[in-house]
Amino acid sequence: MCQQPAIPLINHKIVFYGAGSMAEAIVRGMIARSVVDSGNIVMLNRSSSERLGELRSRYGVLGSNDPEQKIEYLRTAPVIVLAMKPKDAAEALRGLGPLLSAGQLVISVIAGMTIRTMQGLLGKPQPVVRTMPNTSSSIGLGATGVAYSKEVDEQGRRTVLNIFEAVGLTTVIDEERMETLTGISGSGPAYIYYMMEAMIAAGIRGGLAPGQSAELTVQTVLGAARMVQQTGEEPAALRKKVTSPNGSTQAALEVLEKGDFFETVIAAVNRCAERSREMGAALEKELS
Repeated sequence: MCQQPAIPLINHKIVFYGAGSMAEAIVRGMIARSVVDSGNIVMLNRSSSERLGELRSRYGVLGSNDPEQKIEYLRTAPVIVLAMKPKDAAEALRGLGPLLSAGQLVISVIAGMTIRTMQGLLGKPQPVVRTMPNTSSSIGLGATGVAYSKEVDEQGRRTVLNIFEAVGLTTVIDEERMETLTGISGSGPAYIYYMMEAMIAAGIRGGLAPGQSAELTVQTVLGAARMVQQTGEEPAALRKKVTSPNGSTQAALEVLEKGDFFETVIAAVNRCAERSREMGAALEKELS
């Protein structure tokens, strides 16, 4: 008995204005999960025909850097995902505004650019969604924060969730919390990688081969994350279960406590959020 192909959740065109790694990760996830047919995905970039050729070959998507063709795609697409570099965003948004009609949904993955700034550059109160995916989206294990402008209707909200749930977990937040989310999930993978670097180095210094130390560290981090996810228990409860009184794990945790590990991580998240605000403010000042 032959299996019927999955009916896509979205049956209209989605234009990616920018064709970098994050755009590709989202496209790969959407196609793999039958969110949209590849023939309904259009990828645009400024000049690289080679990059567009790769994406067409890899995923069967449409692509163009022809100016007239790009204008036509942008004018008619129900959904446009802004995925260009921040330095190119202002010019792109100013040019995009006059092309748009009222119902077109604009979704941004541009770090630091607020909804107010985007609507100001577009020159109209367009339905705009600000998102913050992280790099783990590239393997389908991302964590994406989503904030909507008041113009986004229920269908638009559902479309956004369908897109980003294809590459991991999605959470809807008020826009003023976006910087805090950046400090936790946006930049968070880097903190875990840094911890892993230290664990691998400790293993090597203790006599393990580099490959052994790396393999053990990766599996340990993966297992710990899965334990929290699958058991539903709080990290603190799981920590206590592996910490025997006066045992070796407790001795290790005491060293971390002496280094104020807990508060240092919180300070790092807060500083990341603060820096994200600073960068956003600088970007707005530059564009005003």
